[in-house]
Amino acid sequence: MKKVIYIIFATLLFTSCAQEFNAVYKHTDYEYKYEFAKQCFARGKYTQASTLLGELITIFKGTDRAEESLYIYAMSLYKDGDYEAASDSFKRCYTSYPKGMYTESAYFYAAESLYESSPEPRLDQTPTMAAIKAYQDFLDIFPHTKRRSETHERMIALQDKLVMKEYHSAKLYYNLGTYFGNCLTGGSNYEACIITAENALKDYPYMSIREDFALLIMKSKFYLAENSVESKRQERYQNAEDECYGFLNEYPESKERDTAEKYIAVCKKYTGGAQ
Repeated sequence: MKKVIYIIFATLLFTSCAQEFNAVYKHTDYEYKYEFAKQCFARGKYTQASTLLGELITIFKGTDRAEESLYIYAMSLYKDGDYEAASDSFKRCYTSYPKGMYTESAYFYAAESLYESSPEPRLDQTPTMAAIKAYQDFLDIFPHTKRRSETHERMIALQDKLVMKEYHSAKLYYNLGTYFGNCLTGGSNYEACIITAENALKDYPYMSIREDFALLIMKSKFYLAENSVESKRQERYQNAEDECYGFLNEYPESKERDTAEKYIAVCKKYTGGAQ
């Protein structure tokens, strides 16, 4: 019985709130609608707030309500999870009011909206790069911001996604191995893995998974030698051997130490090194 009463009460409350919103939406007193929109925002009713403010930001353009209404509208979209629209609205806010009271916050949340839109590493990372640029723009314009530390943390997290994107690409080439279906214009998957991993190490020198990339390079060079034509085999085994020694020097405590030593023993059979 209590459950039935609760459902009836909730239904009546929802109907009452909906009726109240509809009445305000049709109201011709814009100041009243604006105050109601701000109340909606404060109560977490972001869809209702953005619906009302979407109309009011045009009406208030050129008035003392203009900047605030646009900023709250953008923040309502952000809180509601509409990050693409929020980013565009925050940009509109700081371009329209470059010295306004919400300018710094608008720059930051434009970047935050892009951050929230950043996909998982296996997908296209164009939004991630856009977010990094937006954060850098924010720091360039507000170098003494209190959000500097938070912004750096965000940028590191985004860069980690770019690193993982490169790692997944390099690993995919490595896993394809001797498959030539995607190498119709020349080269090999092992060569593609080496190039991708080496470029990542150069582009992101402070990454936390350097060893993982180095391991892919070492293994790819070894298997590239293993699958080479006779005329290229000795040179490639020498490259693989050098890579193995470089790996051991840089990561002497690596769990893959035995693998590197095993590769070296094989390489020496072709390079003429002592056993």
